[in-house]
Amino acid sequence: MVVDPVCGATVDKTTSHVSDYQGQHYYFCSEDCKQEFEDDPERYVDWGGNTLFGSA
Repeated sequence: MVVDPVCGATVDKTTSHVSDYQGQHYYFCSEDCKQEFEDDPERYVDWGGNTLFGSA
């Protein structure tokens, strides 16, 4: 299980809502969260690859 960097929901890595950004995989609870992330990924990821809710 991982944490959705947009809303903080716990997500199974088998989800179909996945985005790659700067060599990291990010997992989302919904297409809406995935799209919000893709619209502005730097809002949710710092330079170390960490997200608002912890390590990606």
